[in-house]
Amino acid sequence: MSLSRDSLGNRCVKVVHSFEELIGTPFCGEVNAICWERELKGDYDEFARVVGDLDEITSLEEDDLMSLLLSSEGQVARRQLIEDLRLLQCEGLQPSLDLIPAYPKADSADLVPVDVYDLHADSATVPTDTLLCSYTVAASEGFANDEVERYVDVPEIRSELLKRYGGEDGAGFCEYLKERFYDLHYRPLAGAKPYSFGFGNMWRIATQCPDSPVAPCIHRAPTTEVGQTPRLLLIS
Repeated sequence: MSLSRDSLGNRCVKVVHSFEELIGTPFCGEVNAICWERELKGDYDEFARVVGDLDEITSLEEDDLMSLLLSSEGQVARRQLIEDLRLLQCEGLQPSLDLIPAYPKADSADLVPVDVYDLHADSATVPTDTLLCSYTVAASEGFANDEVERYVDVPEIRSELLKRYGGEDGAGFCEYLKERFYDLHYRPLAGAKPYSFGFGNMWRIATQCPDSPVAPCIHRAPTTEVGQTPRLLLIS
């Protein structure tokens, strides 16, 4: 799927034209999201139809894909999915191809929602990136870093969290926020415009991790509900 004008014009996004460029292009400056733009062939919706109703996230291994009885268009999609899995595996990664009926949701009354439907940064304890590709239903969205703010940096929210913590605003409080993932979640500022990751495009996005040369990519998963068509996502 071709990228939207918002994606192409976003200063945080760099578009490349091969997997080698996707893996090899460094993050720098404001760029914390790199996109290998692709137009894929095949019927990716067929996998959800063939697998049937799901109540939880279900991972598909290569053997699972090969066991499915698919139409000619589904077989084209299957070859692409296997190729994508192998590309990441050859890089020493452990990709997961998931059919997702829905993710767990935070309570709507929570001061800081900590689910993937909310704007967030991925994090790691070692230098690493996130790679992902949406094939069906809806795509992830990203935001420029200067168009969002962390919940924990909003004075009234931080004040309430301090009350719950029951101590001073210092190293202990920061650890309290980190343990609960509060430090990874953001809200959009007035006038913020998301950009879509699109379908079939493979993305590499920066995480919050040691020695990262750039700020993490702020993004969110599309809202899905159990009972709807599951989303097909490759992630590593």
